[in-house]
Amino acid sequence: MRVLVIEDDAILGAALQEFLSDQGYAVDWLQEGESALKELSAQVYDLLLLDLNLPGISGLEVLRQLRQQGNAIPVLILTARDGVDNRVGGLDAGADDYLIKPFDLSELAARVRVFGRRRSGQVQPVIDVGPLSFDTIGRELRCAGQRVNLSVRELSVLEMLMMRAGRVVTKQQIINSLSAWDADFSDNAVEVYVYRLRKRLEGTGAVIQTVRGFGYLLDVESVAGA
Repeated sequence: MRVLVIEDDAILGAALQEFLSDQGYAVDWLQEGESALKELSAQVYDLLLLDLNLPGISGLEVLRQLRQQGNAIPVLILTARDGVDNRVGGLDAGADDYLIKPFDLSELAARVRVFGRRRSGQVQPVIDVGPLSFDTIGRELRCAGQRVNLSVRELSVLEMLMMRAGRVVTKQQIINSLSAWDADFSDNAVEVYVYRLRKRLEGTGAVIQTVRGFGYLLDVESVAGA
């Protein structure tokens, strides 16, 4: 899937491009609305990540012009403007979804995957591993049909482990996914979240194993045998 990111903040824009590229997407990044309109008239993209607060032509005006031109590219707005009027304005102008800054990169990845599933015709946004079932849209975990209450970041860590069940997820991958803005997020914090997850999942049959020197994996055999 080819993604265009329009974000004027250099640090955030570079972080988004690197993160989404690591997720397997082809990603271009621009910093101005006028450049975005030119690029979108010349190239075909599958998804547009659009900041509203852009120099020159605003993100909202970019969106309006795209829709006036008949460009139906899916648009995910990224904005620090959390007022209801701003959100409604973006949706009324033709946006498909929005995220309020700051946001966890894992949540962004989940939203992007939704657009990917829509594009490919897959409409079941649920990850199933043994008795565990994770709704990536509702952000809800169930075990054997019973809801398991987890914090936002606990859910994000578990989502990564479930998506790669039976494979190692490194500490650095978890750190990179959780947030691009939390400079204090560390290896120790990852260990805390994994410890909490293990306590929450006790008795479910799901086992998070430590692979020393690398990271963690969700034990598929233990899950399957629960």
